[in-house]
Amino acid sequence: MVNSNVNALGIIFPNSYDNLIPELAGDRLMASIPFAGRYRIIDFLLSSMANCGISDIAIVVRENYHSLMDHLGSGREWDLLRKNGGLSIFPPYAEKNMKVYSDRVQALESILPFLKSKKEKYVIMTDANIAVDFDFGAMLQEHIESGADVSIAYTEQEIPEELISAGVHEDMYYTLCLEDGRVRRIFMNSEESGIQNLSMNIYIMEREALIEKIHGAFVRGYSYFERDILAPRLEKYNIRGYKYDGYYARICGLKSYFDENMKLLDDENLDALFTGGQIYTKIRDDNPTRYINGCKTKNNLVADGCVIEGDVENCVLFRGVKIAKGAKIRNCVLMQDTVVEAGARLDYVVTDKNVTIEVGQELKGTDTQPFYVAKGHTV
Repeated sequence: MVNSNVNALGIIFPNSYDNLIPELAGDRLMASIPFAGRYRIIDFLLSSMANCGISDIAIVVRENYHSLMDHLGSGREWDLLRKNGGLSIFPPYAEKNMKVYSDRVQALESILPFLKSKKEKYVIMTDANIAVDFDFGAMLQEHIESGADVSIAYTEQEIPEELISAGVHEDMYYTLCLEDGRVRRIFMNSEESGIQNLSMNIYIMEREALIEKIHGAFVRGYSYFERDILAPRLEKYNIRGYKYDGYYARICGLKSYFDENMKLLDDENLDALFTGGQIYTKIRDDNPTRYINGCKTKNNLVADGCVIEGDVENCVLFRGVKIAKGAKIRNCVLMQDTVVEAGARLDYVVTDKNVTIEVGQELKGTDTQPFYVAKGHTV
């Protein structure tokens, strides 16, 4: 694992955008949604931070965090099991002043004692609705060299339709108006068409400045870091954009979850996501996948521990999936320990963990609306 001793503390908000995908975030949070066959969304951000030498990372959770805590454990897989620093998880009521927060300012205010106790000069904050191999070290270096007060990572892209639909309600997303790299305006829930500077919700600033701003914002009853702290002070603060040109997957709903998994069936996309630093995850000791005589497979991403006897094409299979003889599976994302029994037919289907598809069952969605089977269900 790369360790460049970056002088920065990491903070991850794993519940951000849970409302975008209620099907998968009903009893887990966005950060712990399975992705790419054997990973969770948070694996990519944690690994990116660890690979850049960030060895002190706080995860501030709000609800439905048991699956995340089970997945992360002590942080050993990310080399974050340490006497000093390492991985710190802050659930509600973990400390006397911690409550169930409802916004970013409350979340940060609840860990102010933690922030004050640290020595790192900078803080890197991120949400957990993206899968990306991100070079936080490069962004921090540009932040320092530019003299910025705050740096915001962004991509040039069209705003996803799912994000626009969600933004009408309560989940905020941000686009940036830039002038020579400096952020001149921040737009909330813009519906502008065409290519926009879409924030990745990755921020860097000095730790002491963050403490000061969060304390002041909390006292004034502010809620949103971007809307209430940054946007009104664009003339006062030197807030700069950091353009990210690499591959990443943004989860905005069930359709984008399905699409982003299916994109990884293209070797070019798979290589783009995984050819940088190593992505670490919780270890599960499984046997190699077994392909039984007579099965047919084409263009699949298959994790270990699977047993395939039927026909599988254009699918992402997570660990321990079993496809019985005579079953035909096309264009599907089947999560861990899904069992598809003999003669079943699936097309454009997403199954959660521990699902059983019974003998002869036929399920069919579309590329715009995949059929979803909830965790632990038998159909």
